[in-house]
Amino acid sequence: MNLWQIRFSPTGGTQRVANAVCNGIGSAVNECELCAPESELATVEFTEGDVAVVAMPVYGGRIPALAIERIKTQIKANGAFCAVVAVYGNRAYDDALLELHKTCTDMGFKVIAAVGAVAEHSIIRKYGAGRPDADDLNDLQSFGEKIKDAIEKGVVLPESALNGNYPYKKPMAGPNPTGGKKCTDCGKCASLCPVGAIPSENLRSVDKKRCISCMRCVSVCPNGARSIGKLMHGMITLAIKKGCAERKQNELFIP
Repeated sequence: MNLWQIRFSPTGGTQRVANAVCNGIGSAVNECELCAPESELATVEFTEGDVAVVAMPVYGGRIPALAIERIKTQIKANGAFCAVVAVYGNRAYDDALLELHKTCTDMGFKVIAAVGAVAEHSIIRKYGAGRPDADDLNDLQSFGEKIKDAIEKGVVLPESALNGNYPYKKPMAGPNPTGGKKCTDCGKCASLCPVGAIPSENLRSVDKKRCISCMRCVSVCPNGARSIGKLMHGMITLAIKKGCAERKQNELFIP
């Protein structure tokens, strides 16, 4: 079995979730990171019988538009098997899992499993802090083992088995991180931004029209210099507090 991990993981949480699922499936894994500068993107073409774990983060109950675009343009499904994974910050994945299932099905994947998984919230890190933790990783690895069995059976998972609604939730605009006094102009944030939203001539700024609020620049800054600001951080913290109050559980959907 040729196993691939296709992911969009700006801050690392989605990758950790996908790694655990792939560990449960148990084959050597090829990797494709779609959260990269456009010039570094690779095209992956599958053959029937291959398997993909497609793992994407959830922003406001949806899969990021850029992630959907890059799945469609960089991945050639050709009837391969697929498990879709929506990774969210302990609030809700809303329509994201349904959206990812439909996207992959329309591309020509045979979707045989779906996972809703929790990772640390990419903006308000105290929500879901430290997740996926040891209990999560055990859950996700066991999910992978069950997905392996589902692959052998080859039964497609109907979208009616999933949570979510049509029409999807309207996408929400997110905050735009900028650099502060700690910025040393190293340029790491600009070089790793997937949409080129940080101008090299002014590294502390951001192009709000390009920024997708993925928080990759915040995550990779070696000096902790980029942030969304205390006021915006406080507003978002209060806005999602109720939805993040209880520990959410990982979910597996198989036929």
